[in-house]
Amino acid sequence: MTTNRFARIAIPLALIIVWLVGAGIGGPYFGRVSEVATNDQATFLPTNAEATVVGERYLDFVDSSSLPAIVLFSSDDEALSPETLGELSATAESLAGIDGIISVSPLIPSEDGLAAQAFALVDSDGDIADIVGELRAELESSPSGVTTHVTGPGGFTADITEAFGGIDGLLLIVALVVVLVILLIVYRSVVLPFAVLVTSTFALCVALLLNWWLAKADIITLTGQTQGILFILVIGAATDYSLLYTARYAEELKRRESKGEATKAALKGVIEPILASGGTVIAGLLCLLLSDLGSSRSLGPVASIGIVFAMLSALTLLPSMLYLMGRASYWPRRPRFDPARGDDAQLSDGIYAKTAQLVSRRPRLVWVLCVIALAAGAAFVPTLRADGVPPSEFVIGPSEARDGQAELSEHFPGGSGTPAQVLTDEDQLQEVASALLASPGIASVDVVSEASPSGSAPVTDQGVQPLGPPGTPAPEPTISEGQVMLLATLADAPDSDEATQVVRDLREQLSGTAQIGGETATNIDTRDTSIRDRNVIIPLVLAVILVILIFLLRSVLAPVLLILTTVLSFGTAMGTAAIVFNHILDLPGADPSVPLYGFIFLVALGIDYNIFLMTRVREESLIHGTREGIKRGLAVTGGVITSAGLVLAATFAALAVIPILFLLQLAFIVAFGVLLDTFLVRTLLVPALSYDIGPAIWWPARLKADTQGRHGLVESGPRHALIED
Repeated sequence: MTTNRFARIAIPLALIIVWLVGAGIGGPYFGRVSEVATNDQATFLPTNAEATVVGERYLDFVDSSSLPAIVLFSSDDEALSPETLGELSATAESLAGIDGIISVSPLIPSEDGLAAQAFALVDSDGDIADIVGELRAELESSPSGVTTHVTGPGGFTADITEAFGGIDGLLLIVALVVVLVILLIVYRSVVLPFAVLVTSTFALCVALLLNWWLAKADIITLTGQTQGILFILVIGAATDYSLLYTARYAEELKRRESKGEATKAALKGVIEPILASGGTVIAGLLCLLLSDLGSSRSLGPVASIGIVFAMLSALTLLPSMLYLMGRASYWPRRPRFDPARGDDAQLSDGIYAKTAQLVSRRPRLVWVLCVIALAAGAAFVPTLRADGVPPSEFVIGPSEARDGQAELSEHFPGGSGTPAQVLTDEDQLQEVASALLASPGIASVDVVSEASPSGSAPVTDQGVQPLGPPGTPAPEPTISEGQVMLLATLADAPDSDEATQVVRDLREQLSGTAQIGGETATNIDTRDTSIRDRNVIIPLVLAVILVILIFLLRSVLAPVLLILTTVLSFGTAMGTAAIVFNHILDLPGADPSVPLYGFIFLVALGIDYNIFLMTRVREESLIHGTREGIKRGLAVTGGVITSAGLVLAATFAALAVIPILFLLQLAFIVAFGVLLDTFLVRTLLVPALSYDIGPAIWWPARLKADTQGRHGLVESGPRHALIED
């Protein structure tokens, strides 16, 4: 007896200590994510993408890994005087002394005399945000009347990195505070909300620790957006699973005097829905491994690891803490042991008991009205602009790089500093250069040349041009593996629709003769790959989740209906998002991966609530029959599932505090969709549709309780009938 008592204390204590050690080790890694994270879009592309191939070959010609930052000086009122240009030239030269700056080009005045630019090559192996920050700080002492900007790829990368900087602090704090407030309202308890918060926080610490080392070993890729999604997903999922457990534990404490027996019964009741719920999310996420985009492909294992630890913490850490605290964990509303309490006591009142009565009285009217409402929202899906946005629009709010790009385009060709990289055979140099120059979207063409002080030499229809006075021989192009690298300066900003179309047209025209890379080509390949991923992965996710539901519910019809209702809900969320993005927030569009990510999270997470509901419905139906089981399942799970939906919606909404367009859009879609699933689909549509169908919902199986009910009562036919034995 003493040994058993010792084990009952030692096992939960040991589990708590293990989690405490894991969280203690993983906690400090929140401040070290930047050591292994990357936001370089080019690294996300598949190795066979044209932009990837050209980008890798480009390093063979320039023999350095650098990122150009454009330093722009401009004056709105009058032309820059020779004296001012001299000062600016000295300023530009001094920038080469900044640690992390490989070199700075000579100052290049604009033809209108109102601006000048210099190209600073930033070491891409260093901290680009810090290096560009120093550049901007040095330029604050520019002459009076001159405005300075640091733009180009280096400037945009720095702005995006800075925007993601709030993930370790602001995002986490906002998410945890929001969850704590909701839990305090839901539980009306002092202890329990903090126990649940510890459960989700510890799960996140351990998940981050494992992902950090996997990223360090180059097994996975961590990006800013992946990191943000990981934080939110783990906190939201772990809290949801904890809500399910605490509700069932309170139920069992009222039925059983022993907290040990209550713990066993609660775990037995929640382990299947939690594992099934987490399994569907993991299965959906792992489908992203088929993505050709590295950023999407990496999210699958990163987030799956988070879900695994969310499940483990909710099934081990939380039960251990609550077991040791017993009924005191619910203080001041302690669940009292009441052996006389019948199964029907919890079904007599409450909003969800009344909802169950409504559903049972008019099931067909309820589900038809729900379908009409959802279909009305889904009708706006075609208006969602999800064919890509310019990288300059990635950051919401002020962006020096975006302002500088707009100013640059007023005085220089928009593509200055970020040319298209064109790889072709040595003997095709002139033919390809002439084709480029013939395009109205190309302002000038150069060829990479080690013999040129600037690293490149201009090319015209007459060939490579000398850099000195007449009679000076033209520099020889750099040749690598029998190929040369041309640099085509675009007339428009590299992320503009005009530049995109120019590169697409040139790729088609020069197909088989040359390959085109660079920033614009990278944007094109990223968009095209995202669209391909969306078309391949979405059907696969549906198929995988359907198979899981069939095994879980031992039915075919019920899983199909659950999938259809969740997909309809997703369509409504996307249609509503189109209205909000286009007409209320006036956003420039959406990345093609936004619908894919929205689908992964909404379908996988939306199915979670249906799993919570239908597993309890099946449990009740095995005893009371299907229609009575639906009423009981809805009444019993309504409160906890609603709380879980509110928590998950609130945590995803917290992503909006990070000023990144993608995260704002994902936050709205998932938060709105989860609320839609919580209050409409799971509360009304699924129960009403299931009730209207009746026992056939479990087809091809039949429940014994539907043909031989309790106390001689049976369900028969399409209507509920009571037949005395």
